[in-house]
Amino acid sequence: MEKVAVDGVELYLSEPDQVHMQWVGQQELITQIQAAWLVIGHEDLPLSPRLVGKPGVGKTTLAYHAGRELNRPVYLFQATMDTRPEDLIVTPVISEKGKIKYTASPVVSAMIKGGVAIIDEGNRMSEKSWASLAPLLDSRRYVESIVAGIKIKAHPEFRLCTTMNDDASTFELPEYIHSRLQPRIHIDFPERDEELLILKSNLPFADQEILEYVVEFLQAAHDADERYSVREGINIARYALKRLAGPIQEGRAGDRGDRMLLHLKEAASMILDEAASVYFKELVDESDRDT
Repeated sequence: MEKVAVDGVELYLSEPDQVHMQWVGQQELITQIQAAWLVIGHEDLPLSPRLVGKPGVGKTTLAYHAGRELNRPVYLFQATMDTRPEDLIVTPVISEKGKIKYTASPVVSAMIKGGVAIIDEGNRMSEKSWASLAPLLDSRRYVESIVAGIKIKAHPEFRLCTTMNDDASTFELPEYIHSRLQPRIHIDFPERDEELLILKSNLPFADQEILEYVVEFLQAAHDADERYSVREGINIARYALKRLAGPIQEGRAGDRGDRMLLHLKEAASMILDEAASVYFKELVDESDRDT
């Protein structure tokens, strides 16, 4: 674990995240994020956008991909209702020799290394926690650690954004925080062709037929204003494929296409709810199969 000294205090840095997150679809959204991070003059400062949309539309993947496309290390911080200010900045821990060791959060590690910090599901975090980041999000560009007694300045290349679900704000953030998290970039459900590409990217082992069924399911659900996302579509397809690869149960014999539809309907009801399975319109009802 890398360590650095800040005002005589040793900080142990978090490692950047190396995850398989590949954004597929609207390049314009990546351009919007990178434009917010751009600095165009000596007196200019980067902005800290908030990405807003329904759960499962790819906000975290989009932010991660935008950072990696700039060849920056990317640090993910998962916000929760229980996130404390010190969790966002510096946490003291007891080392094996009984001494206090100061561990920098992913946000502070990104600040020091000139990376990209992504605060995921930021609207689950309280105002008290956000307030500790307020000076980082304006022209001051620093944070203060009360527990370590130091002020930490951001590297000039440091960038930040946060994701926020538009349906599950645990806390209503005050205007002085929202005004620092600009611009607001909205991510909606993808179009059919983009959704099919996302499914192919995440399920390269699936055949075209099952991908077509799932994308039609998702598009029908979007038209009905359901909140079913491509993430849930991927999980439905993945579980159906596992069921299809398993042993054939008595009473479920038939050609592969029929069993595929049966397992897709089953997966939709298990991963979402019974109502979700009705969007597989071509599926033969299981009760009809038993007759």
